[in-house]
Amino acid sequence: MEILKHECGIAMIRLLKPLEYYKRKYGTSFYGLDKLYLMMEKQHNRGQEGAGIASVKLGQQPGHEYMYREKAEGKDAITRIFAEARRQMSSPDPDDPEGNPHFNGELYMGHLRYSTTGRGGLKYVHPFLRRNNWKAKNLCICGNFNMTNVREVFDELSAQGQYPRSFSDTYIMLELMGHRLDREVERNFVAAKELGLEGTDITDYIDGHVDMGNVLRSTMPHFDGGYVVCGITGSGEFFSMRDPWGIRPAFYYADDEIVAVASERPVLQTTFDLQTEEVKELMPGHALIVNSRGDLSFQKIMDPKKYSACSFERIYFSRGNDRDIYLERKELGRLLSERVARAVDGDLEHTVVSYIPNTAEVAFYGLVEGLRKINPAVRAEKVVSKDIKLRTFITESESRNDLAAHVYDITAGSLASGVDKLVVIDDSIVRGTTLRESIIKILDRLRPAKMVIVSSAPQIRYPDFYGIDMSRTGDFIAFQACIALLRERGMENLISEVREDCIRELEKPLEEMTNPLRRLYEPFTAEELNLKMVDLLRPKGVTTPIELVFQSLEGLHKAIPGHPGDWYFSGHYPTPGGNRMICRAYVDYCRQTEEA
Repeated sequence: MEILKHECGIAMIRLLKPLEYYKRKYGTSFYGLDKLYLMMEKQHNRGQEGAGIASVKLGQQPGHEYMYREKAEGKDAITRIFAEARRQMSSPDPDDPEGNPHFNGELYMGHLRYSTTGRGGLKYVHPFLRRNNWKAKNLCICGNFNMTNVREVFDELSAQGQYPRSFSDTYIMLELMGHRLDREVERNFVAAKELGLEGTDITDYIDGHVDMGNVLRSTMPHFDGGYVVCGITGSGEFFSMRDPWGIRPAFYYADDEIVAVASERPVLQTTFDLQTEEVKELMPGHALIVNSRGDLSFQKIMDPKKYSACSFERIYFSRGNDRDIYLERKELGRLLSERVARAVDGDLEHTVVSYIPNTAEVAFYGLVEGLRKINPAVRAEKVVSKDIKLRTFITESESRNDLAAHVYDITAGSLASGVDKLVVIDDSIVRGTTLRESIIKILDRLRPAKMVIVSSAPQIRYPDFYGIDMSRTGDFIAFQACIALLRERGMENLISEVREDCIRELEKPLEEMTNPLRRLYEPFTAEELNLKMVDLLRPKGVTTPIELVFQSLEGLHKAIPGHPGDWYFSGHYPTPGGNRMICRAYVDYCRQTEEA
């Protein structure tokens, strides 16, 4: 219902055979590029603000380009960058005596961007590239990440005598990793000299002996956050690393022709026509590395921490055609069936169930199945449709709200006015803006006897700092309801006490910090918060009885046992930086509230 900006998407391909092999077998010189295109299009849901690709051509002679990159902004970025890459691949490089076209390489990298920081512009679109005349020192990286401790890493670089030009986490990571890559190349230079090598033999030795595991082990422990970091070097190193908490996802497939990495399993299944079992998940704290010779290895870069794979990603963002995700989302809906039956007072014969397009559709199937086991008479209808042609392009707030009220259409005659109760399920309720400004008003036109709005996710009470656009404490409707109840019941002192707790936490060493905001919710039951949320969300003039039903935390973990990361709902942040960020966010919220 509410469009959230999400962590980005990554795609990588390493061709393990000579390029001529793919042309003979698959009849095209664009095999690697075409597969990269498919992988990125299948992840288009992960980023529509920009896209970028990079490629490395092995074996190029001095004087000829070997590392290529294209980036673009906008929703059509994928189309434009691949059109340009294909154009370059179709035309031999006039400066190359062998006629090798640009982008015709063995290593490919792709990235789809959604900003979670508000920063825009082509310079923020991945991949980021660090150039050097030594092939092995050229580094190109992209990733699906958000780091919580960029300032500390920035200060560390500055203390080394470097002068970073930006606070961007991607730029800081590129500079730190590039610095460690320089040291790795220099280590191999010394080793080559000790072997008595000279001239280009030294270069060949370096290109064949760079160990990206060394680079990653001296880089990634400095960062706190959820991440999958990917990179390629000018000498042909290829890697992807997952954070030690397993917060962000990474999947891979490897055979004797290719190694491929993506953010989601179905992407690899579709692109390479694979069965579910053939696609593997990269383990937390580990890196997949393919060296310049094409040898694949897996290295433990950091000791895995408490496994905290993001559950909200499974509910909201991931492609629903993944076998496990489909079953999990159905179970989320099914587990709500008894609570929904109680919300309609057991009158399922006069209940119509629907969903708010479109990511909640699978949970809707599960909810209907569960309700029909209680009473087969329950009806399922498509009550709400979204008009994809409408866009809220009008900037004045009142006009935008009026336009938003027409983005969704209702199906007339789908329920008996004044008789039937209407149940609609969504995957989550975050800020509640769309509910208040459009959905409830639209549903009320059907004149249901009662309206039950269901969330397949629990109440979202806390911000995210690991890549999803949910970082401002005061935005959440559950938090707003909590603060409103505290004020109504004369408990404002708790608001101030928690602020002082947060200030004290920020004075502690990072590893000792906790999340004091959990105290705010302790005086209230989930049902009390639900009732207050209804008060805050009810549009003026709507008198229909409304009830909110949220998934329980226990239900979440029962439906999605393999993804225990629940900090949005529970306040249990997996990394120390998360606790620090929530303390800062609440202090900022209190200050802004006082100034308003």
